Amino acid sequence: MREAQAAKQLASGKVDAGSRGSVTGGGHLDGILDLLEQVFVAAGFDRAEVLRRAGVELPGYYRPTKKWDLVVVSRDRLVAAIELKSQVGPSFGNNFNNRTEEAIGNAVDVWRAYEEGTFGSVRPWLGYVFLLEETGKSVTPVRVASGVFRPEPIFDGTSYKDRYAILCRRLVRERLYDAACFVTSSREPDSIIHQPEAELSFANFTAAIAGRAAYIKALGA
Repeated sequence: MREAQAAKQLASGKVDAGSRGSVTGGGHLDGILDLLEQVFVAAGFDRAEVLRRAGVELPGYYRPTKKWDLVVVSRDRLVAAIELKSQVGPSFGNNFNNRTEEAIGNAVDVWRAYEEGTFGSVRPWLGYVFLLEETGKSVTPVRVASGVFRPEPIFDGTSYKDRYAILCRRLVRERLYDAACFVTSSREPDSIIHQPEAELSFANFTAAIAGRAAYIKALGA
């Protein structure tokens, strides 16, 4: 999908620098969105309640709205909101920091809005899905920059793949997100999808969705 987007931009004469053209076309994570939509429908929600592209803007506290990738609304309740992100080379360092700040900021904004009563009395459910390119630069340990204060030892000898796993794990354990899924794959069309940790597997993510569905349905009207 990313290669098709880059080719489309090239044909139109509008070319982004580097590999950006394969990202700015949009739609490169549609396959995962399709799968998640099926998961919610299988859990008992109507397909019309699973929103993509339209109706996915959620109000925040620090900003008026933020577009999520998939939002589920049933009986005027915010059932779930899911953010999908991906990362390919070569600038893993800068992009890791950006992705980290985005993930934390988006969650904090929603929870603060919830505390203000924006979403009613039922606590929202937030999910985070991250797809990382598995390549030499993402799996090779990198140096930890150190200043006046020493970084946490957990980051010593880690690759960006390791750091994204730590990020996703901590996003859930600190209750910024209710569930996270972290998968890696190379750019090859037939490459294997790797799931480095059971805690962050797609099976665990869908089990959390099933639990959310059961809770919402138990609330009734």
